[in-house]
Amino acid sequence: MIPRSRWMSSLSLAAAMGLALGACGSTPAQSPATLPEGPAPGSIESPAADGAAATMPPPPPLAKGNPSNDLIDRRVLFGNPERANVQISHDGRFVSWLAPKDGVLNVFVAPVGKLAEARAITADTTRPVRTYFWAYDNQHLLYLQDKGGDENFHLHRVSVADGKVTDLTPLPKVRAQVLGLSHRKPDTILVELNDRDPAVFDIWQLSLSTGEKTRIVENKDGFAGWISDDDHRVRFGLKVAPDGTNLVYQPDGKGGWTEFDRASARDSFNGLGFSKRGDQLYVTDDRDRDTAALYLMDAKTKAKKLIFADDKADVDNVIFHPTENTVLAVSVKWDRERLTVLDKTAKADFDGIAKLGDGDARVVSATKDNKAWIVAMTGDRQPTRFFVWNRTKKQGTLLFSSRPDLEGKPLARMHPVVIKARDGLSLVSYLTLPNAADANADGKADRPGPAVLLVHGGPWARDNWGFNGLHQLLANRGYAVLSVNFRGSTGFGKSFLNAGNGEWGKKMHDDLIDATQWLIAQGVAPQDKVCVMGGSYGGYSTLAGLTLTPDTFACGVDIVGPSNILTLLESIPPYWAPILGVFKFRVGDWSTPEGKQKLLDVSPLTHVARIKRPLLIGQGANDPRVKQAESDQIVKAMQAKGLPVSYVLFPDEGHGFARPENNLVFMASAEAFLSAHLGGTYQPVTKEDLSASTVKVVTGKEGLPGWP
Repeated sequence: MIPRSRWMSSLSLAAAMGLALGACGSTPAQSPATLPEGPAPGSIESPAADGAAATMPPPPPLAKGNPSNDLIDRRVLFGNPERANVQISHDGRFVSWLAPKDGVLNVFVAPVGKLAEARAITADTTRPVRTYFWAYDNQHLLYLQDKGGDENFHLHRVSVADGKVTDLTPLPKVRAQVLGLSHRKPDTILVELNDRDPAVFDIWQLSLSTGEKTRIVENKDGFAGWISDDDHRVRFGLKVAPDGTNLVYQPDGKGGWTEFDRASARDSFNGLGFSKRGDQLYVTDDRDRDTAALYLMDAKTKAKKLIFADDKADVDNVIFHPTENTVLAVSVKWDRERLTVLDKTAKADFDGIAKLGDGDARVVSATKDNKAWIVAMTGDRQPTRFFVWNRTKKQGTLLFSSRPDLEGKPLARMHPVVIKARDGLSLVSYLTLPNAADANADGKADRPGPAVLLVHGGPWARDNWGFNGLHQLLANRGYAVLSVNFRGSTGFGKSFLNAGNGEWGKKMHDDLIDATQWLIAQGVAPQDKVCVMGGSYGGYSTLAGLTLTPDTFACGVDIVGPSNILTLLESIPPYWAPILGVFKFRVGDWSTPEGKQKLLDVSPLTHVARIKRPLLIGQGANDPRVKQAESDQIVKAMQAKGLPVSYVLFPDEGHGFARPENNLVFMASAEAFLSAHLGGTYQPVTKEDLSASTVKVVTGKEGLPGWP
């Protein structure tokens, strides 16, 4: 939904800033359509634009097999979606989305019920627009854009009437972050900028009509996060102590700050926003329990009232009324998302949207009066479908199908499975089998075949059930795919999360090895036919797999993964400085000789001589999180020892590959590489693919079959 002013705990801030692909762009692991408010939508216009209830046809019948010559074109999975990230204006007059204009995702707007009148109101020609939202004046949309993946985002204003675009933060090497919008202040927005000091963000109030901005908080105290109310008053600030402790402060009325509350580094304590009167604060908090529960906290006395809790999973998503700030529903995710309706007046609506399709429904946008919602429906064998839900009529109107070219394709089911780690921890995981290897779609392999262990980034993130482009691509090429929520993943309570502290390359990696052995024991894959693949932290896991456990995997695919934890932490962006405490607590303290050695011991670069199996590396030259040097140094070390490595570099990308032309070429390299070492099929890359991309094969072209 729209940005809500909130503070995040040190862990949440680290996760948002850290080694997770997808937050600021497309990610190979989730497909380039991992955009805000739902995965990868494409579109067709609905014939029911007059408001009649509509549903898409059900997913295609399960295919009995997928012959090697019946490949799904990777452009259908990883090219631009036709439409994505759908939102409705606050006054309910317009619907907006992202769609290609001259091959680049831009913002389109159409009157509700008149999709044929859609027009592009942005015209970016180089990088896709990925994050945008409506201003409360209903006359402008706002969007963030960086250059070449450097993550120095500028905030742009675009007029709905004439499409005029204005850069509201035209400052070089400065990152803009939106703190919040408010229906009570429709002409202003709170923005964070690190123009004065690159390590910290000051708060500015910016006028949408004039573009003028006024600094209202100068961050001289090293605050890492903030929360403001609907009147744009900054009410709290978050600091992270060197030991990772979360310290919450409030203004003392004398120009300074006084401590309001605190939580240890082991705990999660997040502020979500204020009640309508502003005297109470919604928080998720696990200080007195294992899973994070939703509370309403008095903003003066700290007295808390429990609103919702689940014993197995943290509160994941809270749906608020747009102006009353009351809670409509809460969801949690253990293996699948589960929604609980808390506002009885909305129960019929949530019951209705659950029937719009086969999958999980989520409200992603709402009008100011809360009478119309945009609903995203996603399933494991269907990309997202978007509906307008009329709360008065209790009817859903189909807007678009995500990636309509996938309708009727032989997509494979994703099965939640729980794998026991060697010490008894339950690892919630997701298994996708090729249709030909699971004729009755029961999630049990009919016979062993090659497999890919797909490791998520973060590491303070998680894998989820639902449509996953990479799962589908790999299954279509003949591979079983397993995604594992190893210890340290989020959403499963703080005991599970804290079990990963200091365990990079140790117990976190053991979980991946245990999952690999589970694949073999279950008859999914032979011992010598499992590849490890992942992005960011998942890239580190790939490199760790080939160095720390060199006999386990047949090959590895590393996407922007760090090879040396020390050089990674020593080269982080300056604006991560306020949260260094959480990295020291959860990864390791590199400030002492002993601490440095512990991190070197689990750094893949230290053990490069142990590599026995082929490796493919993909890297963005402008990555501010995992610098190009992380890939360069391990490639150089492997070359010096005569070890096989293929290295593809994208000069105009950052932490992941946002331009679909580049993502398609990387996917082509990955499927060719996997075919050479696991034996699956692949779709050859074409000269046209390569000419549209900026890819540079630095070394190892011979390891990529079919490349011209």
